[in-house]
Amino acid sequence: MSSFADITRAAALVLVLGSLPLDAVARELVVVPSGNRTAQQPEIPRASALRTKASNTTYENKFRNTIDLLNGEPALLDKIRRAADAYRIDPIHIVGAIVGEHTFNVSAVDRLQTYYIKAISYAALDIRFSYQGTTLKAFLARPEFHTCDGLAGTSEQWSCRDTVWDEDFRGKTVDGVNYEPISFQRAFFQPFYAGQTFGLGQISPLTALQVTDLVNKVSGLPKLSVDRPANIYRDVMDPDRSIVYIAAILRDAIDAYREQGFDISGNPGITATLYNVGQPRRRAALLRAAVDAGAKGRLPVENYYGWLINDRIEILRGILDGNAAGVDSLITSDTGGKAK
Repeated sequence: MSSFADITRAAALVLVLGSLPLDAVARELVVVPSGNRTAQQPEIPRASALRTKASNTTYENKFRNTIDLLNGEPALLDKIRRAADAYRIDPIHIVGAIVGEHTFNVSAVDRLQTYYIKAISYAALDIRFSYQGTTLKAFLARPEFHTCDGLAGTSEQWSCRDTVWDEDFRGKTVDGVNYEPISFQRAFFQPFYAGQTFGLGQISPLTALQVTDLVNKVSGLPKLSVDRPANIYRDVMDPDRSIVYIAAILRDAIDAYREQGFDISGNPGITATLYNVGQPRRRAALLRAAVDAGAKGRLPVENYYGWLINDRIEILRGILDGNAAGVDSLITSDTGGKAK
């Protein structure tokens, strides 16, 4: 394995052993400050721009529509607050994740009830996770994945499996089988061939599986399994359950960085970025390795998605306070306001 996989697996092994290396114990926790690291919003991916342009709208309109949805659903805001309290995070992290997803990826629906209806329709579908005729369960039985099986929890296990796919299969020929240069998520968790994330939180099945241990422990929901795909889609599509998973995903990202010596709990732009890009354990381990190798003072940096959350933080906090004032005074930037 390359050092990329070794870093991730070593970090997960620490959790299995139940103790931290001596240097990690003595390491001072670095608090990542609030606000953005850059003055200008990073470039928005072309795919996001094309989706927005195809819908004949702008990022600014999508942002405003999401604000309207949240402000029009006080019961949803109450659920956000309760979920944040259960997972010991500031509710602004949950609001930031929802706003970011619906600004740059999908457009918010007009009413929350639409998500409930979609959840019911997905639950009735015959869904299977497979790739090139091989089921995910059979694929994970390969010896390359054995080191992942004994890891502490589902977050560590699925992070390890994701890394094994990238290192041992992605874009390679193994035992005569050609594996496409695509992500693990796209290979096995895209049974509908259109869209990889679902529901209010735009959660992927893989991400839901990563936090199922945490959700079961904190919220008491049944653990998810690749053998029961319909249950995964039910949980990510149902807004009541989706909110819980959003909170768990954010909690898991915060914990992943804390384990590597970084406190990101006070920067919603960073947690939003990680919610967008995924793989928090891998990214935290790589950051730790870079700092230990001499990149002193290096901190996690917001991407275009997280940057917007920090830039609009007062407006987002106004949602939680029941005050939407200020939305009309938003300034539309060339990169954040229009899809080019």
